[in-house]
Amino acid sequence: MPLPTSLTQHIAHRPQRIALLQHVAEQGSITRAAKAAGISYKAAWDAIDELNNLASRPLVERSTGGRGGGGARLSAEGERVLRLYQRLQALQTQILEAAEESSDLGLLGRLMLRTSARNQLQGQVSGLRREGRHDRVSLALGGGLEIDALITHDSTERLELTLGAVVVALLKAGWVKLLAQAQEAEPGSNCLNATVEEVLAEGDGPSEVRLALGNGQTLCAIAEADWLAEQQVQAGSAVRVQFHPSYVLIGIAA
Repeated sequence: MPLPTSLTQHIAHRPQRIALLQHVAEQGSITRAAKAAGISYKAAWDAIDELNNLASRPLVERSTGGRGGGGARLSAEGERVLRLYQRLQALQTQILEAAEESSDLGLLGRLMLRTSARNQLQGQVSGLRREGRHDRVSLALGGGLEIDALITHDSTERLELTLGAVVVALLKAGWVKLLAQAQEAEPGSNCLNATVEEVLAEGDGPSEVRLALGNGQTLCAIAEADWLAEQQVQAGSAVRVQFHPSYVLIGIAA
């Protein structure tokens, strides 16, 4: 089974994140893998969340035990991707040696842009509906989950979106809102059930909340610490999240 285009590009242009899989395989835990890679625990999980979201199936499986106390291992898909990465490493040297000028590499770097969006979810276009100047694009995320994006018709044409196209939905963490148990979702918004994996607090400011969706993908949201305490939100809590379709950006391989 071929790798999704979005993950293949990620392997080619963000090799340091794929290399983290090697540390997970060797260390058997995210904490030790992060230390071996010289990055923070949070950065390690951010990278793994992104890889799991872009892959057809999760690459890293996490066992119970809480932060720092549980283990982690590569899934069969993760082992396959790691083998691919190791082959790419060998090819990379040949490609760099073949570049005629250093400017060739600079050009490639400009063509392959990174994004500041915290959430990146791979999906497949399952619906396209015209709504005035905009198009409502339905994305199947897998596992029965679906979200909508609202983009201009010009964007739909420029991206050449068609039913069945594989895309990446981009969503900033600040655009993902946690809902109280009795709170109704805003009409027309995307609303998903999720389980809190971890709450990362930094001082008295807003906290980052890592959420697990039912299909194995993850989301990150930003919430005020006082609100989280009032709602008794902690690891293991079942919550709902909402975000408006206009907040969902769509990326597709060129």
